[in-house]
Amino acid sequence: MDRAIVVGVDGSEESMAAAGWAAEEAVRRELPLHLVNAWYWQPVDVPIVQPPDVQEQAGKDLLYLAEKDLNERYPALRSSVEPVRETAAVALLKAADRAEMLVVGSRGHSALAGYLIGSCGQRVIANSTRPVVAVRARADEPARQEVVVGQQGGVDDSREVLQFAFETAAARGAAVRAVRVWSTPPVFVYSAGSMWLAEQAGGLERHEKAALEEALAPMRERFPEVPVIVQVEMGSPGQVLLEAAEGGQMLVVGRRTRRAPIGTRIGSVAHACLHHAHCPVAVVPHS
Repeated sequence: MDRAIVVGVDGSEESMAAAGWAAEEAVRRELPLHLVNAWYWQPVDVPIVQPPDVQEQAGKDLLYLAEKDLNERYPALRSSVEPVRETAAVALLKAADRAEMLVVGSRGHSALAGYLIGSCGQRVIANSTRPVVAVRARADEPARQEVVVGQQGGVDDSREVLQFAFETAAARGAAVRAVRVWSTPPVFVYSAGSMWLAEQAGGLERHEKAALEEALAPMRERFPEVPVIVQVEMGSPGQVLLEAAEGGQMLVVGRRTRRAPIGTRIGSVAHACLHHAHCPVAVVPHS
């Protein structure tokens, strides 16, 4: 049985945009779409809180209306709905475990950069075992047929990230722009002799290009129909990736989860891309 593309729907502009994007992607990949609405009733002593049965019915009505709209827009779509009596983060994480990918809405960038995807969205992205795609409510129209992916480390470090990017590009008939960003290691900054040896060996950029080509080799073989654009650049990873993704169809980054006293963090590069990219951003967990 095919894994579905799962999307969280809560009636907001962001979630409806995410549902539309997920439906289109499901049709491209010939996969089913599963819409999830989560609600959690807590008894509090205020008159505006609805009884649990009323909240549950409202969630079901929202899902059925969203499904009806999507099926009218995409006649080839196979869809299902699931109202869940659970907190949103827990419900989405459970659904993501059995999904091809999870799609969530994002407000995009603004002055409150630290809270754009919200605590729920950040928790989901940081803990999901499957790729999570964040879709802005008003994303820019793509100008280039490219899926941009950030590659770092060796072949094993970026296998899942590259695979997701190539699968997405193949479904869209797009090219993959593989970006590897590097900076001068501290040892070369403080040791002129080390820098001289590196230059004699062909320079650091040559080494970075070779590492990127080695990581791309299995994907080139598996997806021969997907054009590949190679970009190796020195600089800040977040800034370079955001510039490369401008006008692209999607930006794909890996996730290196880091635990902190105040919760799980997703890494500075993924954080920057999620909050400032104008296109959908896929965050893929490393194995």
